[in-house]
Amino acid sequence: MSVSALLAHDLVRTFGSRRVLDGVSLVASPGHRIGLIGENGTGKSTLLRLLAGADEPDSGTVVRPPDLGFLHQEMPFEPASTIADVVDDALREAREILAALDRLTGALGSTVEGSPAYAELLSEYGERLDRAQETDAWDADRRAGIVIAGLGLGELPRDRTLASISGGQRARLGLAALLIRRPSALLLDEPTNHLDDAAAVFLEEQLRSLPGVVVLASHDRAFLDAVCTDLIDLDPAVEGPTRYGGNYSAYQAEKRAEWERWQRRFAEEQEEIADLRQSVSVTAHQVAPGRARRDSEKMGYGHTTGRVQNQISRRVRNATRRLDELEREQVRKPPEPLRFRASTLTSTVTDGILVSLRDIRVPGRLSLDRLDVSASDRLLVTGPNGAGKSTLLGVLAGRLDATGDIHGRRGLRIGLLTQDTDFDRLDRTARETYEQALGPQRAETVPLRSLGLLAARDLARPVGDLSVGQRRRLALALLIADPPELLLLDEPTNHLSPRLCDELEEALGTGPGAVVVASHDRWLRARWAGRRIEL
Repeated sequence: MSVSALLAHDLVRTFGSRRVLDGVSLVASPGHRIGLIGENGTGKSTLLRLLAGADEPDSGTVVRPPDLGFLHQEMPFEPASTIADVVDDALREAREILAALDRLTGALGSTVEGSPAYAELLSEYGERLDRAQETDAWDADRRAGIVIAGLGLGELPRDRTLASISGGQRARLGLAALLIRRPSALLLDEPTNHLDDAAAVFLEEQLRSLPGVVVLASHDRAFLDAVCTDLIDLDPAVEGPTRYGGNYSAYQAEKRAEWERWQRRFAEEQEEIADLRQSVSVTAHQVAPGRARRDSEKMGYGHTTGRVQNQISRRVRNATRRLDELEREQVRKPPEPLRFRASTLTSTVTDGILVSLRDIRVPGRLSLDRLDVSASDRLLVTGPNGAGKSTLLGVLAGRLDATGDIHGRRGLRIGLLTQDTDFDRLDRTARETYEQALGPQRAETVPLRSLGLLAARDLARPVGDLSVGQRRRLALALLIADPPELLLLDEPTNHLSPRLCDELEEALGTGPGAVVVASHDRWLRARWAGRRIEL
């Protein structure tokens, strides 16, 4: 195995009473770009920290290349340091290597060939040359300019201090420093956060060109699809974390095939269990000792009866044994993907215009001349940050004042999922909040657990103890369990795992009523089949 490989064996990490990682192993060879996916809390960031050496496992080992870069580490610079200081530090190794090659070239020229000193110099020169080629040291200065511009930092003066730029800009600068340095192993935690479309595509191209190891955690499905050669799903499974070869599209296809196999196995087992129960309860009584003798049996009735009864007893024992085994170890029913439920709607609105907007103005936030949303619309709202996507949803929901003409159908039920989710009673559990909002009958018809948005262990936790992402998924559950005629979703795939995003998007196309989605999600936008409006 190359010394540039990243190896982890049987990693265990526990926080309090919760075991986040339980025996995780990983082999990452140069040229492999491994994506870590799974629900929030499954250990993606924890695994990256263990691989980077920023945290220590309770047990298990990690062998890492000496030259490793980790995005989530704080940059080792004071707030008064400048952008130029960060770039110069990222270029330091390349410049040192090139200077060493020049020095060694001169030393070789003045040393007698064949001497021990010459052999030592030649060996050192070879090692430096290999490293220069790995890091593309000769092109480092030009690469620095390209990377800084590609990540959207080209307009910032190099003398700007770190204290004077935004958190998003500092995150991009830290990413730029790693790309300039080109370490032999690169660990990235949600690297497309703070990147616009162009910068995300640029990052994809840069990572595909790296010769070393890349391990990353991301919810960005378009990014996973463009970059990864392998995916590791950390969601709980019988065999532990599962590694899939290929990009996100390949992972999707394999997961669909897995679900179909699971569904088929479950159906076959349930059919077998039903047959065995029938056999145990009924078959044993089909031939009883006192039944009438058939003519063919009259000469040897007692002997035949005993043999038949033995055969029946044996079959019943075998069936009972198999039934006990299946009932103990039967495959659980595969979870159903999210679905809107037409039967829960209180209205039968199927056509016509639900909301009509004309000459809408929200000073400094939104300017829109015309928009009609019909009863069956699937509308995607796109545009850069600050273009007014969230504002438009607020106007459609009637939560924001705007000038212009706004006409909505009388009695229209509207639901809005905002980016910031607030609940009045943080002391109530997730289950109590759900039941209180929907009412006991609706909550029983569509149980919170059935929607797959919160883990069973989180249903009894107070809302105040849930993470931001978990609260948002609870709010999404309330909308899905009782869908309105007009459903407004602001960045609905934020805080959802890739698998849940896929299922939510599929659900958006199956339910009744109109759906308006504002999103920056490139995967969702690339596959949107409905209408679009760009602000």
